[in-house]
Amino acid sequence: MKKELIEWIIAILVAVVLVTVIHNFLFLTYSVKGDSMYPTLKDGEKVIVNRIGYTLGEIDKGDVIVFHADSKSDYVKRVIGTAGDTVQYKDDQLYVNGKKVDEPYLDENKLSKTNVLLTENFSVKDLVNSKGVSKIPEGKLLVLGDNREVSKDSRYFGLIDQKKVVGEVALRFWPFNTFHYNFDPKSS
Repeated sequence: MKKELIEWIIAILVAVVLVTVIHNFLFLTYSVKGDSMYPTLKDGEKVIVNRIGYTLGEIDKGDVIVFHADSKSDYVKRVIGTAGDTVQYKDDQLYVNGKKVDEPYLDENKLSKTNVLLTENFSVKDLVNSKGVSKIPEGKLLVLGDNREVSKDSRYFGLIDQKKVVGEVALRFWPFNTFHYNFDPKSS
């Protein structure tokens, strides 16, 4: 009986340590708040964020990430540009390094937009933290929400520090009927 009790205590301790390690170093769960990423992510949906991926790899354009907006809030947005990129929006069309980029995740919002343009014209040099330069500086990212008409993103608060990235949204698991993984538009 005593041996069985000790085995149970050890099993519970191992489980607690594993959950703590997984939660603090590998994956986190987040609840989406607001409609800035609609229709990709909706208010109230739950996602799992891969924390370890960017320590082993790089942040790519098109990734949906979570980052620390300030000491109290985390935001979820899509990476549009990384260090060294020139980014420009002109007549609702994205150009990265002078090349036209398709954004299929905007199709639904383009159909229901209330303004003439879904995404107003701008370039990197127009944004806060760009120091008036046309290329994204080292250690910075340009992020936008998929629901451009309501999103507070780099057009509002400027380029973000790459160090503030928590991780990449790996999958949406709640509600179950909307389960989805891989939000990269290049593989859709």
